[in-house]
Amino acid sequence: MQAAVRDGIRRSGLSVLRWSEAALALRERLAFCHAHLGSPWPAADDEALLADLDGWLGTELASVRGTRDLARIDVASALRRLMPWPAAARFGELAPERLRVPSGSEVRLAYDGVEPPVLAVKLQEVFGWTATPAVADGRVPVVLHLLSPAQRPVAITSDLASFWKQGYPQVRADLRARYPRHPWPEDPLTAVPTKRVKPRQ
Repeated sequence: MQAAVRDGIRRSGLSVLRWSEAALALRERLAFCHAHLGSPWPAADDEALLADLDGWLGTELASVRGTRDLARIDVASALRRLMPWPAAARFGELAPERLRVPSGSEVRLAYDGVEPPVLAVKLQEVFGWTATPAVADGRVPVVLHLLSPAQRPVAITSDLASFWKQGYPQVRADLRARYPRHPWPEDPLTAVPTKRVKPRQ
């Protein structure tokens, strides 16, 4: 029975499992660590996971009798078995789920395997941030998607210092009349970061 279950997963692929948002996010973070830090972080692509089913799914597969049982497996918990010890203790530091921005907000990072993670955050929340944040022990700068008050990207950059000097003046000129209740200071490096709007006059 167990051999048949493993063969079935290898033939049909990992899509037979129920991948929650948490499991997908964890897999992307593991793939990021493998791509940018290498050993001891394992690969998390389909080929690697299918080749090591016993290593991360062995316990759950022992009780599988059909496709319904496969759908009940907590894939995120199973993936955590791939984390190498003691490096796993720094996983949240190397590939954090969220970053604290100058306004105090904890903003989620979006990972896509080998690509640098994306931080989509309202422009006014990062006033005063002089350097682009980096992850993976400072090796990988985050890609900042700086958002307008309408939550649309007004700039995409991995060089925040250059954006403040070259890109921000144009963004300010374009948007301050359209969004007058939001601060558009001439000097964003000394402005107070905020996620709030100005009170109505």
